[in-house]
Amino acid sequence: MSDLDRCQSILADLIAFPSVSSESNLSVIHYIADRLERAGARVEVLTDVSGTKANLFATLGPERAGGLVLSGHTDVVPVADQPWRSDPFKMVERDGRLYGRGTCDMKGFIATCLTKLDTLKAATCDHPIHFAFTHDEEVGCLGARDLVDVLKARDIRPAMALIGEPTQMRVIEGHKGCCEYTVTFTGAEGHGSAPEKGVNAIEYAVRYINRLLVLRQALIDRCPPGSRFDPPHTTINIGGLKGGHAHNVIAGKATLEWEMRPTSLADYDLVQRDLAQYVGDVLLPDMQAIAPQAEITTEVIGEVAGLTPMDENAARDLLYRLTGANTADVVPFGTEAGLFQEIGMSAVICGPGSIDQAHKPDEYVERDQLCQAMAVLDRLGETYGRHDRD
Repeated sequence: MSDLDRCQSILADLIAFPSVSSESNLSVIHYIADRLERAGARVEVLTDVSGTKANLFATLGPERAGGLVLSGHTDVVPVADQPWRSDPFKMVERDGRLYGRGTCDMKGFIATCLTKLDTLKAATCDHPIHFAFTHDEEVGCLGARDLVDVLKARDIRPAMALIGEPTQMRVIEGHKGCCEYTVTFTGAEGHGSAPEKGVNAIEYAVRYINRLLVLRQALIDRCPPGSRFDPPHTTINIGGLKGGHAHNVIAGKATLEWEMRPTSLADYDLVQRDLAQYVGDVLLPDMQAIAPQAEITTEVIGEVAGLTPMDENAARDLLYRLTGANTADVVPFGTEAGLFQEIGMSAVICGPGSIDQAHKPDEYVERDQLCQAMAVLDRLGETYGRHDRD
């Protein structure tokens, strides 16, 4: 059986696990763990507090600092109400394309790693190769955040991370962060004929939105020169506002959903400080002057760190050697790469498939893309020991 046929068989197995983020991923994690253990890897399955989700961290080679992490997420987005031509959890091939939920995002990359375990193991005499496969990337990188906390606490830590998100095997060195919030305003209901006697939660939500719009313009004005992102500045988007019961009732509750995509930690800090001051010094005192029980609470839905392009990036330079590329791009979508960068690892994104196919009905990855990814892993096996840098 050829490597491509073996990879396709493994991918079919992975697709058959319906690891939608709302469901458990334990079955697919244990499948991956079994294959890694049979290849001689030291495997840890790190279960979350619910007991229904898990990350996997495994190592081939010596137990020492440094080395490279091959990383991907095991969860997929839902298929409900999407017009698939075939069962999304039963992989099918048509015209050189492999169809199924997760084929490109991102079980195709995981399948290539599992196919090439023997090659990778042979390259680890001096430096380890690690595998990090996570849960709940699609809903805020929850698993990766837990995993990097585990790695940060250890004396032995990898030096580089390759995140195999679908880039059509282009080398990617940067993306914005993605921060999503739900803000709940609790006021005091009353009769609409006397609005001054209540606290209209919608009105205060609107004032909060107006502050966000002021910040949006400030972020445009402070856009760093030469930014490679599109758009080049940090963005703020108002996603939804819900509240109220009737025309003649003062709205006692309102819920605001909004997101920010920062180009830098400095922009993130600016927005957070400004909003905290505005809520604490202006909005909340105004509300509580009428209704002492009034509240403004913020739920963090997800805060995904951006990947900042760096002049020195050992992971990117390794991918240059493996792919033959001499330039790296930035992308608009988020990944787990920035979390690895935050704990001192160099990180790069490169994987089979196109992000244009992700999350859509009839998601697919081309067989040729899997071949390209496996060729990169073959070259990693040939050159890793000579070129790895801790």
